Amino acid sequence: MSAEQMSIGEMLAATVPMARTLNLQFLETTPDRAVVALPDQGEYHNHVGGPHAGAMFTLGETASGTIVLAAFGEQLARAVPLAVRAEIAYRKLAMGAVTATATLGRPVADVVAELDAGERPEFPVSIEIRRADGAVTGEMTVVWTLRPNG
Repeated sequence: MSAEQMSIGEMLAATVPMARTLNLQFLETTPDRAVVALPDQGEYHNHVGGPHAGAMFTLGETASGTIVLAAFGEQLARAVPLAVRAEIAYRKLAMGAVTATATLGRPVADVVAELDAGERPEFPVSIEIRRADGAVTGEMTVVWTLRPNG
């Protein structure tokens, strides 16, 4: 299967070893929203039997990268998306499978306009991590940039 035929989730699973390691599931991928799930897997539990904080961080960061690729995929020939910084807050005990939902914090057109102007735009991606009962177990922000090639 060529890169053009792969979904963003398939591409990430093929190129990002950590996404494969955690068996992340890509449920929804649009420029407006990305939803990625971390199945309940004992080998990634913490000391209280829920998903390890590092696995939840990876889930959230992966969801943020998924929406970045969906929103800015057309820019990949001239810029590389890079995470600049991230912050996570663990709100409630997460048990079982968890799902991360990512949304962009700036309009795509504004970010692309900065890139067009020769700048290196930064933009936040907000992520909510929820357990199966819908409770928010974590909130995360990843700030991304599009680094121009060359």
